Amino acid sequence: MRRYRYELKYIINKKQAYALKESLLTVMSVDALANGGMGGYTISSLYFDDLDSTAYFEKLDGVLYRTKYRIRVYDYNDSFIRLERKLKHENMTSKDQTKISKSQFYEIVNGDIDNIAFTNDKLYNEFIKDMKIKNLKPSVIVEYKRLALTYPVSDVRVTFDFNIRSGVYNYDLFDSKLSTRSVQDPNQVVLEVKFNDYLPEHISMILMTIPSFRQAVSKFALCRAAK
Repeated sequence: MRRYRYELKYIINKKQAYALKESLLTVMSVDALANGGMGGYTISSLYFDDLDSTAYFEKLDGVLYRTKYRIRVYDYNDSFIRLERKLKHENMTSKDQTKISKSQFYEIVNGDIDNIAFTNDKLYNEFIKDMKIKNLKPSVIVEYKRLALTYPVSDVRVTFDFNIRSGVYNYDLFDSKLSTRSVQDPNQVVLEVKFNDYLPEHISMILMTIPSFRQAVSKFALCRAAK
């Protein structure tokens, strides 16, 4: 049975983000996988959409059940490339993911879909099949810095995303000359709160100390609109 997590998003300013981070660090830990430590790490994602831009317009229209694919790397590391399928159900999300190779990435981006071989990986095969049937194509690169805090109970994850940038007509995540443009007010930070069954009360109380309101923030939609 598929498991969904709560995903709540907010827009705050940098001053609020700093104060909130300091308070949360009294009860949460910096993501152990983040090599960037307190400076955060860079996430680069290549999103896919069909010729009708269905994923983009479903987001704009607030469709309750949505699915989109992306390929994601961290700090430009080409030894860890992840294919992800994200499913959205109102304010809850679920995610399937698998590792792919750099050669598979370039086969996908170069668009020679008919000659891509299926593997024993279910998600990868479903993605390739959807590329063929739905005519999915690379849509936009979304890049930003992230600081992530974690808490083990209910698998709580609080992230601060900033310096959101959109790739400009280039779909190569590993191009050292990739041109990007900012799509965000430099004083803004996207705050995301993710958890399984419930948000522990002491974390909820800390979050309530910062004035904020929930928004349907989509970094994908921001970057698509900027193209």
